[in-house]
Amino acid sequence: MSESSPLPLFHVVGFSGHRKLGDAAGVERTLREVLVGLRAEPGVEWLALSSIAIGSDMLFARAALKVGMGWEVVLPLPPVEFRRDFSDHDWREVEALLAYAEHVGVVSDRPHRDDSYLDCGVETVNHCDLLVAVWDGEPARGRGGTGEIVAYARDMGRPVIIIDARTLAVRRENFSRLTIGDRYLAQLNALPPATRSASAESEDDPGRRTVLAFHLKVDHAATAHAPHIPRLITLALSLLMTATALAAATLAFNLHHAALPWGKLLCLLGATGAALTLLHYRGRQDWVRCRLAAEITRSAIATWGLPRSLRLFDDFDWAGLEPLRRALDVLQRRSSRTHRVNFDQFKQRYLRERIDGQLAYFSRQEARALPLLNRLRAGFFISSSLAVFFSAAYAMHAAFPGAVPPVWVPTWVYGFGPIVLPVLAGGFLALISVNDLHRRVARYREMRVRLETARKEATFVQTWGSLERVVAKAERALLQEVFEWHSITSFAESH
Repeated sequence: MSESSPLPLFHVVGFSGHRKLGDAAGVERTLREVLVGLRAEPGVEWLALSSIAIGSDMLFARAALKVGMGWEVVLPLPPVEFRRDFSDHDWREVEALLAYAEHVGVVSDRPHRDDSYLDCGVETVNHCDLLVAVWDGEPARGRGGTGEIVAYARDMGRPVIIIDARTLAVRRENFSRLTIGDRYLAQLNALPPATRSASAESEDDPGRRTVLAFHLKVDHAATAHAPHIPRLITLALSLLMTATALAAATLAFNLHHAALPWGKLLCLLGATGAALTLLHYRGRQDWVRCRLAAEITRSAIATWGLPRSLRLFDDFDWAGLEPLRRALDVLQRRSSRTHRVNFDQFKQRYLRERIDGQLAYFSRQEARALPLLNRLRAGFFISSSLAVFFSAAYAMHAAFPGAVPPVWVPTWVYGFGPIVLPVLAGGFLALISVNDLHRRVARYREMRVRLETARKEATFVQTWGSLERVVAKAERALLQEVFEWHSITSFAESH
């Protein structure tokens, strides 16, 4: 592992092709040449993605494996149902190839087989960076045929390599859209390493060691460069309220001290400085991306060791972090084949480090947020009530001008209070909103309940399948919280 703890970059080449071919050997040779050309690209590892129908699919799978690519399979139907499309001899070939697949996924169990094959082709296009197609150029002969998948790839703007099924001529389309590398992952990889951790050094699993070291450095970068936007907004609001109070005091108490204008000016300049600092951070999403990457890798580390790779992140909008998801998926999947983890050890580690750790985190966060919410609520209600009382007193004085109030009432109740108190009440309300306190307190409580339930379920389960379902439910809840935070933070920074 290098000092910078980089994650590898993976690109995916998908495939679609005809079942019946005139020159199968020539097609396989051409496929191998195309894939060898892709593998020559420096700094990236290509993964193959295809189904496994008789014909071109099997030739593509063999070619990918022969040139040393990792191969992932997407099936249109569950294996038991999919097998109906094969003879016993052909199915034995399929099973032999599937033994080399790094991952096997099933698209659907739709009642209409053609719909399932179409869905399979669409998913292949959706999850690839480049599509290779063995196609005769004719329209699709049935639903989900190669012509239909190529048309969809074109509509989606995917780069396409078309191998003519009859002449074996190779044609490239839309290759200006093919970008090798990823700038976001490159930025994360280029971060300086965090202080080396004993836990990272002691890992005997190279994949987990790499991910753990990567996590430590992006977590450190996110913590070190967070701009503390709520604090800056709080500072700006406080200075503006102070400037308003000084102006109100000048009018209400007829003060003409030379320091007061300078005090107001300094407050306004300070508030302007805080606002300019916020504008400086506007659009600078580096620290947000680091925090998002840190929490995603934390989830990957927590689930490391499950015998089947949990694709926890497929349901989320990654907004530029897809290469990170792919790298974590591949590394974890490859590690699970070579580093088996004991069931009880994994469960106890997950309960202790993930569930209990997150329960403690949400408890701490609630303990910090709830008192602040209560104080700001109290400040709002007190200042609002006093503002209403002072305004009512002034209205009564206007209705009964003959009444003579105490000396201090006109300045404090009729002058200073009605100006300052509404501003103060608005400030308290703004601070509750800026710090997102209502949502945070409710969300912390909800997460504690969900994690406590997950802990009870995980403690009871005794099989990998049941534990995987519990882990998936807990991790998706935790990641949903992260993505909610990401959306709210990104919105706050852009306004």
